[in-house]
Amino acid sequence: MKLKVIEFLILIMFTFVIASCHRTSKTQLPVYQPSDFNQELVDINLHNSTENHTVADFELINQNGNTITQEDYKDKIYVADFFFTRCPSICPIMTNNMEKLQHLFMQEDDIMFLSLSVTPELDSVPVLRQYADSKGVIDEKWNVTTGDKKHIYELARKSYFAVVEQGDGGLQDFIHTPNFILVDKKKQIRGIYDGTKDEEIERLKSDIDVLIQYRPKN
Repeated sequence: MKLKVIEFLILIMFTFVIASCHRTSKTQLPVYQPSDFNQELVDINLHNSTENHTVADFELINQNGNTITQEDYKDKIYVADFFFTRCPSICPIMTNNMEKLQHLFMQEDDIMFLSLSVTPELDSVPVLRQYADSKGVIDEKWNVTTGDKKHIYELARKSYFAVVEQGDGGLQDFIHTPNFILVDKKKQIRGIYDGTKDEEIERLKSDIDVLIQYRPKN
């Protein structure tokens, strides 16, 4: 009888240790620097950079015709992606998954979403408004944006590291990426995920939970 009790106590202790290790492994997420990425995703001018990388300030126009800047995402955790309204392939899947995330974190005021059009010359405010309405976008949570093409493409390549192809944001330049980028309250990249894959969306959900629970020291 005593042996069984000892075995039971050992089992409990082992389970506690495993659970503690698991919790410890997810108490923080890495902060990604340019040197941490596949160099194909990083603008050539930032190769091997290990300095504290943050997303650059931006100025975009959302589905309501309002100007959106970093101030609208101040002290927010957010997920960014790049899309275009006429995309028939990966974008509908990505938008559907973003809508699911929006619904899941609806009650979390700290969580927002940002979609940037890669064909801003075609995705006017009325087009974005119609798209947002059809996709269940909630204005307070999710900005679906257009803007200057060169600005958007520079953000994709130099801030979010979302695309492989190099380019200048000119007329013939075009990017198409499935990546979701997780950004914390300090404008730091904390993860990149394939927005078309269910297992990647689950990983993103888990990582958002980590950022919600973790309160860094000021």
